[in-house]
Amino acid sequence: MTPDQFLQSLTKQAPQGVILFLGSEPFERERCRRALLKAALGDDLENNSDALTRMSLDEVPLASILDEARAMSLFAAKRVIWVSSAEAALPRGKAAASNEDGNEAADGDGTSLTNYLRDPTPDTVLVFECNRYGFDGEDKARMEKVQQFFAAIPSKVEFRAYAPESARMLAQSLAKQSGLQLGLAELALLLEATGGEPARIQIEIEKLSLYTDGKRKVTAADIAALVPDAQASNIFALVAAIGRKDRVRALELLDTLSREGTYMPLALTFLATQFRMALVAREAGARNASSIQAHFNKLGARIWPERARQIEQTVEGFTKEKLDKAIRRLFEADRGLRDTRPDDRIIMEEMIVALTT
Repeated sequence: MTPDQFLQSLTKQAPQGVILFLGSEPFERERCRRALLKAALGDDLENNSDALTRMSLDEVPLASILDEARAMSLFAAKRVIWVSSAEAALPRGKAAASNEDGNEAADGDGTSLTNYLRDPTPDTVLVFECNRYGFDGEDKARMEKVQQFFAAIPSKVEFRAYAPESARMLAQSLAKQSGLQLGLAELALLLEATGGEPARIQIEIEKLSLYTDGKRKVTAADIAALVPDAQASNIFALVAAIGRKDRVRALELLDTLSREGTYMPLALTFLATQFRMALVAREAGARNASSIQAHFNKLGARIWPERARQIEQTVEGFTKEKLDKAIRRLFEADRGLRDTRPDDRIIMEEMIVALTT
C-alpha cells in the first residue's frame, strides 16, 4: 500500500501485528513511523520507554527477534518492536540457493516468520524496515528479493521516490501550512535547489518561514542565501537565457556567476546537458513542455516541469542543425577551458555570443 493508504488505515483500525516498510524515501517513512507509534502505543510511548524496542537484523538473527516478539513484557502492556536492516535477513550462499522461494525464513531453532504470522503476540506490533534499497535501477532486483523473502507479511508499505508533480504539491502545501508567501518562480527555484527531496523541502520551507516571519514574499535572494545549492539556479537561468537567445540576459548571468566564483566547467556541463536534451526532444517530435517531460520520464530520466519548459524554449529557439552546431561549439568551449589561457570568462563570453547569434 501507499503511505497515504497506510495512514488512512490507521484511522479506521488498529495496526497489524507485523508490518513491512519498504523503500528509501525518508519523508513519508517518518510520517508513517510517527503515526504508527501513536496508533499502537498512544501515551505509552512517552510514559514508558519499554514500550518501544529497537533491533537490527545486522546485529541480531531473525530467530532472536521473533523470540523477543513472543516474550511478554512485565513493564509494557503494548509494545512495538522496530527492526531495521530487514534486508539482512535474506539467506546467503548455499542457504539462498536452497531457499529460492523465500516465503519462509529457515533459522536454526525452527522458529520462522511464517509460523509467527499464524499466531502473532497480542498488543505487539513487529515492524520490519528495509530502507537501504529503492525500487528502480540497480536496487530493483535487490528489492524484489526482499519482497519475496517477506512475502508472507500481508501489510506492506512502499516508500517510493516522489514524482516532480508530487514534490511541487507537497511544497505548496507545506508553504501554505507555514504561512510562507512563495511565488511560482520562487517555488520552481526551491524545487531545483532541493532536488525535489521532500525532507529537504520541509526543512528549507521551515527556514524560510522563520527568516521572513510570514510578513513578506520570499525572494530569489532569500533562497540563494538560505538554501544550499541554490546558487546553481543561476546556471539554469543562464541555460534558459541562451535557449531564448537572450544575449544580454545571458551575459548578465555570466557576470553574476563569475562574481559568485562559480566553476565555469560546471556551468558548461549544465549547458551541454540542456542542448543534448533539446536535441533528443526535437528528434522525438516532443515540442511542448508536457510532451517533453513525458518523453524523458518514459526514458527513465525524470525532469521537473520547469526544466521541461526550459528545454521547450531551447527547442523553439534552435533548429536541429543549429542544435548540432551548438553542441559542437560547447565541445570547443570545453576544450578551451581545459587549455592554458588567462581567463575562463572570455571563453564563456565567446561561446554565449556564438550561441545567441
